[in-house]
Amino acid sequence: MYGFRIVDKLQKIEEDIKPSQLKYHHKRVLVSKEFTFDAAHHLHCYEGKCKNLHGHTYKVIFGLSGFVDERGLMMDFGDIKEIWKNEIEIFLDHRYLNETLPPMNTTAENMVVWIYEKMDEALKQPERQEQYVGARVEFVRLFETPTSYAEARREWMENE
Repeated sequence: MYGFRIVDKLQKIEEDIKPSQLKYHHKRVLVSKEFTFDAAHHLHCYEGKCKNLHGHTYKVIFGLSGFVDERGLMMDFGDIKEIWKNEIEIFLDHRYLNETLPPMNTTAENMVVWIYEKMDEALKQPERQEQYVGARVEFVRLFETPTSYAEARREWMENE
């Protein structure tokens, strides 16, 4: 009864389902996507192992919210990946972060704010504002190790 079966007939727009049925609701929703990158850095004004050049495999998680379009999509995951690849990752992956990021101490705390700001700038571009209704960054979480992360949240960024 619940085993594998081949679908007899795929649904078709206008035949089996009306376009108006594609958009299920009008509520704000959050989509999330994560990425990894490898990079080297060192910390300034710090006495400990991290004052020396070293590397991490970082993990970034984005939480983006907005309203669904006529198809019921808030934002295609591939579009999030495109922003990541073309506008953010190019400064991070296999880079010496102290050289490629703006002048800062490359702590996870500083880096997560920079990543948040880059995604926020990308979503505020006029063509994206038009395409993704109400799209905004809700949070960015940057894992420096599998058990340690820093986070930037919209409510913190807007209230400071």
